[in-house]
Amino acid sequence: MRRLAAACLLAAGAVTAADLPQTPEQWQRAASADIDAAYQITLDNHPGTYDPSNPGFAARLGEARKAGLQLAAQVRDGAGYQAALMRFNTVIHDGHAGVAFTMPPAVEWRWPGFVAAWRGDSMYVYATVPGGPPAGSRIEGCDGEAISTLVQTNVFAFQGRSDEPGSWWSEAPDVFVDKGNPFIKRPQVCAFALDGKQFAMTLAWSQYTNEMLLWRQQSYNGTTLPVGLTEPRPRLYWAAMPEFQPDEAQRTAYRAMSAELRAHPQRYQQADAVVIDLRGNHGGSSLWSLDFAGALWGDADIARRDQQRTGKQQVWWRTSPGNVAHVRWMVAFLKEQGNAELAEGINALANVMQDALERGDKFYVSSSGPPAADTAMVAAPTAFNRPVYVIVPGQCASACLDALDYFTMFPNTKLIGAPSSADSNYMEVRYQSLVSGAAKVVIPNKVYVGRPRAAGQFYTPQIVVRDLEWSTDTFLKVIQADLKR
Repeated sequence: MRRLAAACLLAAGAVTAADLPQTPEQWQRAASADIDAAYQITLDNHPGTYDPSNPGFAARLGEARKAGLQLAAQVRDGAGYQAALMRFNTVIHDGHAGVAFTMPPAVEWRWPGFVAAWRGDSMYVYATVPGGPPAGSRIEGCDGEAISTLVQTNVFAFQGRSDEPGSWWSEAPDVFVDKGNPFIKRPQVCAFALDGKQFAMTLAWSQYTNEMLLWRQQSYNGTTLPVGLTEPRPRLYWAAMPEFQPDEAQRTAYRAMSAELRAHPQRYQQADAVVIDLRGNHGGSSLWSLDFAGALWGDADIARRDQQRTGKQQVWWRTSPGNVAHVRWMVAFLKEQGNAELAEGINALANVMQDALERGDKFYVSSSGPPAADTAMVAAPTAFNRPVYVIVPGQCASACLDALDYFTMFPNTKLIGAPSSADSNYMEVRYQSLVSGAAKVVIPNKVYVGRPRAAGQFYTPQIVVRDLEWSTDTFLKVIQADLKR
C-alpha cells in the first residue's frame, strides 16, 4: 500500500483570533486540557500503543505529556500555549504524531536583520539588511554559548529533531527567529568570523518583513521551481517535484511529465543526465514519484525492484473507530483526484479493517506479497542507464523519502544537496480537533513492519552542496563538474 497522504505543519480549518482563548487563565487551561486530550487520543488510536517492536512508546508518550504540562502551568498567552504543545511534540519525537496548529502565529515574528543558514557543520549569515553582519559570515556563538548549544536549547527543544542532520539544515536557522516563545532567551550579542577575522555584534530585533520570510525559505530550500520538465541545456533534463500534495494544476503537470517520458524513451536514453529536483518538497503522496520512476526506468522494472525491496514488509493498520472512519474518507478523496481504481482498493481495506475492529483485533495486517528472488536486480539490468541526479533538501521526509527509496533502487542515481530528514515507521495521518480549536491531534493510522528503511534512517548525499545559494545555476555547475569527472 503506497503512502497516500502525510502530515503538514498547519492543519486545515484555521480559526480566527476571536475563537481562541482571550485571558491568561484561559490560555493556561487550554494548554493543559489540549495536552491531556492529545495524549489520550494518541494513546487510544496510535499504532505505537500496541506495536510489539516499540514497547517504550506509551512511556515516551507519557513523558511528552509530562514535559508539555510542566510548561502549560506557566502559560499566559498564545505564544506560551504554542510553545508548550510544541514541547509535547518534540518529546514524542515523530513528525507524524503530536499536534498541528490551526491557530495563526500567536505573535508577529521578529528577526535581527539577517537570516541564517546551516551548511554541513556550521551556521552562516545567509542574507542581511544594510548594517548587519555580512552575508557569508560564520556565526560562532551568542552570549557565551556555542551556536550548536544555542540551537539545541532554543530550537530543537521545541521543533525538529536534532539527531537528524537534515533538521539542522531546515530548522536550526530558526535560532534567529523570535516566535514569542516565553521559555527561551533570544540571543543578544553574537560572535562572527569572516575572511579570518572575528567580530561581535549586538543584535537589534525588529518585526519581520516579507523579505525575511522569503530569505528564510530560500536559506534551506533554495530556488523552488514549478512542477514540470524542462531542458536548461541540450540533453540535460530537469524534472521539478517541489510538492507531493499537488493541487489540480500540479497533478496535471505531474501526469504530463510521466506521459512525456513514456512517449519518448529514446530521447531520454540519449540524455547527458536527468535531474530530479526535490527542493521545497515536504512529502505528501508517494504515488507521484512512483509513477515518475516507472515512466523513467520502466514500470515493470520499478515494480520488480520495489517488490524485491519490500517483499518482506507488512503494513499493520490500527483498527480504532476513528482510524477506520478516516480510511473510508480516503475513498472519496481518491475518487476526487481521479484515482477510481485505488479508491476501490482502499474501500476494500476499510471493510476488512472494520471486520478486524469488530473482532477486537488491534491491527489489520496486510502484506506486500512474497519477495522476489534475491538475484532479481542483477539478472535484469535497467533499460534506462543515463546519469540521474536527485537534489535532496534537508526537510525531505515522509513521501519525499519514499521518492528517494524508489530512485536509489537504480545504480545510475546519485543524490546531491543536503542530508534528508527521517521518518518513524508510523504513517498515513489523520487529524482530530481539540476542544480549544487552536490545534489538532496528528494520528498515524498504520505502522510499517519490516520496512527496508529503518525508523530514523536518513539519506546522505554523495555530493553535499554547502553553497549558501541553492540556486538552479549552483546545482547545474555541480552536476556539470561531476559529469566531467
